[in-house]
Amino acid sequence: MADGGFIKLPGGSVVVALTLPRPLGEGGVRVLVHAANRARALTRLRNLGLRAVYLRGNSAPPTPDEVTAVLHHPDGLLWRTSPDIGGELWHPIAALLRPAATA
Repeated sequence: MADGGFIKLPGGSVVVALTLPRPLGEGGVRVLVHAANRARALTRLRNLGLRAVYLRGNSAPPTPDEVTAVLHHPDGLLWRTSPDIGGELWHPIAALLRPAATA
């Protein structure tokens, strides 16, 4: 189950943060979504192929730095590895869903 939470912004929109487990390896991936409401944020992730994403509770809401990062990104969808080791930058969601290049 994903660990995550949300924060409602003054304009009425929300930022949802989810920590999803990696299929192979340790740790996980922290995903941020900016949307009109929580349901729409989860729908945006499901439409990208992350079908089993649910938000139950508010145990790990986004930090102020995470909110700033997602609000300043044109797509409103970002990710990075979790836990953040070495100050990794945020990546667009397309970089996570892109198939690995074969050599």
